[in-house]
Amino acid sequence: MSPGNTRRGAAIVGAGMIGEVHRRSALLAGAEITGVLASTPQRSLEKAGEWNVCAFASFDEVLADDRVDVVHICTPNATHAPFAEAALAAGKHVICEKPLGISLEEAERMAAAAGASGLVATVPFVYRYHPLVREIRARRQAGEFGDWHLLHGSYLQDWMLDPDASGWRVDPDQGGVSRAFADIGSHWCDLVQWVSGETFTDVLAEFSIAVPTRPAAGGASFSGPSGEVGERVAVRTEDTAALLLRTGSGVLASATISQVAAGRKNRLWFELDGSGGSAVFDQENPEQIWLGGAESNRVLTRDIGTGSAEQRRLSKLPAGHAQGYADCFDAFVADTYAAIDGGDPEGLPTFTDGLRSARLVDAVVRASGYGSWTKV
Repeated sequence: MSPGNTRRGAAIVGAGMIGEVHRRSALLAGAEITGVLASTPQRSLEKAGEWNVCAFASFDEVLADDRVDVVHICTPNATHAPFAEAALAAGKHVICEKPLGISLEEAERMAAAAGASGLVATVPFVYRYHPLVREIRARRQAGEFGDWHLLHGSYLQDWMLDPDASGWRVDPDQGGVSRAFADIGSHWCDLVQWVSGETFTDVLAEFSIAVPTRPAAGGASFSGPSGEVGERVAVRTEDTAALLLRTGSGVLASATISQVAAGRKNRLWFELDGSGGSAVFDQENPEQIWLGGAESNRVLTRDIGTGSAEQRRLSKLPAGHAQGYADCFDAFVADTYAAIDGGDPEGLPTFTDGLRSARLVDAVVRASGYGSWTKV
């Protein structure tokens, strides 16, 4: 913490939905929100008034503020690298939304900067923080599932189903050359690798674009005074991705990723099939997991005081009182702050994990162009 401060100072850079999530979790973790920097000076002032904090005039002002111990980067992907590298150089800890950058080269630079700085730099792969995800991982570590035969699943959303839906993520210059896979497929791959203990080393991938043109990126101002849609541009980032993967130990995996799956709001689902049993997790129903066996199956419900040490640590409410995404984010930010204080929380995703994800995104993009198996 800054000299003389009794609470950790956190600056929120980016004031959209995810910036609001970061702010909430930082406050719950005991931080003081020192200020906010949004996309425009007017937006910064509006959000600062809403949050009752100061409005930063520039990112340089964030870095110059001695009250700021941690910078939460919640901005479009193209800004992640310059913001994170500058924050680390200024001696600030960093929580940066994924992906680390819009290219593998940027991610490599960011991870190297974090490693050289000695500071804490984390990426919110927060689905690791579902208590029952931790339970499956603990059971895998105990050998319950035996050797893996197959890893498979999907991550499905429908927020891009409307042909008029758009935003900065659709623009490769702002969001990167991959959209659906880099945005949500990266979460699926991180989670499955972390839970299963496997590492994806080879990939075969295909992309498709369901909506060939969308309104030009620019936020919510696409409609004119009569409600007509403004200029449309060709879509260059994928709506769906289909993957075959192979791990370093030779286990096969498959994943289907889509942002145009009607009715699916945020369904990250995986099944891990082993010689001794199987496990299924569904992010839209995170309070239960399915455990399969050759002779009987079980449904396990999250509860306090039961299961693995990590399930017990992260279960804050008794069964029947649902925990979800916000609780995961709260736990992730709290663990980041604990690491800043010298702790070593289990499963905290760092820039090293972000770089591993960037390498996989790069391989998936290359594989989608080659039409053949591609090394990660």
